[in-house]
Amino acid sequence: MKPPFAWDAYSDQPYQLKDRTFKKQLRTAQRTSLLKTALFGLFWLPLGVLSMPFLRQKNVETDHFFGLLVDPLREPDKTRDVIESLGVQELLIRIKMWETESLDAVTDFLRKLEGRSFLFVLMQDRELVENETLRKVSFSRIFAALTPFGARFQIGTTPNRLKWGFASIDEYLDFFKTALRLRDANYPQLKLIGPGVIDFEYPYTAHALFNLKGVRFDALAALLYVDRRGAPENSQAGCDLPCKINLLSSLSMLSPRAKGDLYLTETNWPLTGTAPYAPTSEKECVDEEAHASYLVRYYLLALATQQVRTVYWHQLAAPGYGLVDTRKGWRERPAYHAFKTIIHMLNSARYVALSQKRDRFEMLLEKPDGLLRIFWRNGGSETQHFAQSQQFTDRDGNTFITDTLVISDAPVYLHEKEQS
Repeated sequence: MKPPFAWDAYSDQPYQLKDRTFKKQLRTAQRTSLLKTALFGLFWLPLGVLSMPFLRQKNVETDHFFGLLVDPLREPDKTRDVIESLGVQELLIRIKMWETESLDAVTDFLRKLEGRSFLFVLMQDRELVENETLRKVSFSRIFAALTPFGARFQIGTTPNRLKWGFASIDEYLDFFKTALRLRDANYPQLKLIGPGVIDFEYPYTAHALFNLKGVRFDALAALLYVDRRGAPENSQAGCDLPCKINLLSSLSMLSPRAKGDLYLTETNWPLTGTAPYAPTSEKECVDEEAHASYLVRYYLLALATQQVRTVYWHQLAAPGYGLVDTRKGWRERPAYHAFKTIIHMLNSARYVALSQKRDRFEMLLEKPDGLLRIFWRNGGSETQHFAQSQQFTDRDGNTFITDTLVISDAPVYLHEKEQS
């Protein structure tokens, strides 16, 4: 990255741009595209809302639903061991397009991970956005190196944040088109995914999905964070997490430019007391217990929509938000055990129903050997009595036997196995 753009190694994202004059210049040059974004949003978002009742469930496979972002350059041997321990099959790898010299280390890491599925997110900088020749070279090197390991590539990321290098969706579409031409000419097997808009800012998504530049997406990607609203059940502008997901899927259904799967390629909650590693202010941060419970509940609510192919937690090892705290060794947080437990408990499960009574939730899934019930609340607690003692599994994988279950923020599993 070249100044005034710079990478923040603490939070694994670019620093905020400080120069207001520079930011104004970039946006002014793209004012036509920004106007189109507003108009696309005003037209298509209401139609998307009206179309939501007509969505069809996609019978999501839980074996591919749980994904995790891992850094192949951060203690690769330890990272591979942890991946095996967690049992996660879907891995997301971010590639800095301005640092293609690291590709050899990345491919060495991938070569030693058999049986995993990879989605590669190609992260841009401003120089690549402005220089088509330079990005052609970068795309060519990356596709040549990584295609043997996977066919799914998210082209660019976070086009609605200026610090990431894009000043408009039109700039993003031109960037994507370069990759599209290279794919069509030399790599027809690849699936190119986008636009990777972050947060609940769907006018940008609408502009990309209904673009007039002829850009087509093989699948839809979104960085759907909800941390600014606290719990994943909380709503924003009257729309909770399932509503946001269904609206994304509805826009994809209406669009002639995107007809594939929906991937949520980033989500997490920042952790209190971890500055400067936390990517947001302390106001959005939560403690480690809430962090673990919100992770599980995000996955459960997303699964209930039956619209998302994979949700990728961001990320395995990060002091400010990861499953593992790397400041002093590799300390497994409660979220690590919660993630491992939900993968294990929902293995080969088929979603049946989600019931809600005020702030109390219960999900029902079918497994090959019986039914799986999951209980939780969004705040507070209550007691449920059973006719006889049952064996439950708590959020972090510990089992206990009782006939009186206290339902709280931390989800609890009840696997009712069929009697032979």
